[in-house]
Amino acid sequence: MNQSFNWDALTDSFPLLLEGFRVTLLATVLGTLVAAVLGLAIAVAGRAPSRLVTVPVKAVMEFVRATPLLVQLVGAAAVFTSVEPLTIGIVVLGVHYATYTSEVYRAGIDGVPKGQWEACRALSLPPRRTWQAVILPQAVRSVLPALGNYAVSMFKETPFLAVITVQEMVFEARKYGTDHFAYTEVFTLAGLIFLVASYPTSLLMRKLEKRLGH
Repeated sequence: MNQSFNWDALTDSFPLLLEGFRVTLLATVLGTLVAAVLGLAIAVAGRAPSRLVTVPVKAVMEFVRATPLLVQLVGAAAVFTSVEPLTIGIVVLGVHYATYTSEVYRAGIDGVPKGQWEACRALSLPPRRTWQAVILPQAVRSVLPALGNYAVSMFKETPFLAVITVQEMVFEARKYGTDHFAYTEVFTLAGLIFLVASYPTSLLMRKLEKRLGH
């Protein structure tokens, strides 16, 4: 059996992997948006005065955190059979990471000086105005690097979407490897694409942390 590295497989599979990368990138961007928005909503809901709100929210969060992402993907795909796999993948990724970004937001909100809250009460600002104009701008600015790091983590976990037949990059790599018996070459190329895409983003997040004084 010829064990030599097949360089031709790299050029042959590259267009397919790029198409898969487009799906990977789409899932990451939309999943990050879901996680950012939903995570913020969870963090704000967690500060509600009523236990009728906080208890269910915390229970759902603990359930999502306690179950593997892979199990959540397979379970959601089995229940929502009429929904497109990519849509399921985006929502599950977003919800899964929202439970973690909510803690990031919570830390940012807790980090806002108490004097800011007291000033808002002294000015008789309504709660909505207090959150929108004073608290959230300060809290979100301080947690942007952490949110960016979660986006990078999500990007590296998109290969799990292959188990529900989402044709992302690893799905295409596995399919090409099966058809052409070139697993080593195609997965090496997929890994390099992940590295080229994620490493600069990680460096950008580090620079952002330094700029914001973290």
